[in-house]
Amino acid sequence: MRPAEWLQEVRMKRFEEAYDGWVEKRLSQEEAARILGVSDRTFRRYVERYDDGGLEALDDKRLSQTLHRKGSPPTSTPSTPSPITRS
Repeated sequence: MRPAEWLQEVRMKRFEEAYDGWVEKRLSQEEAARILGVSDRTFRRYVERYDDGGLEALDDKRLSQTLHRKGSPPTSTPSTPSPITRS
């Protein structure tokens, strides 16, 4: 498992704990947001996405994208210049 995937799993577990605490009225939105290290507004956005699509809706889509830093393989090999001939 890559470090980014591991971190994503940890974030999901932390969100579930904060969400459960908020639903059970043990935590305010501000406290739940502080636990997650996000703003109150971001926590509300997470809650909305979670209510609409579950944990899958909170997945970081950037982890499944291909890296754009990788160069594509060369399409042709560099050719050697032909000698100049004079007629």
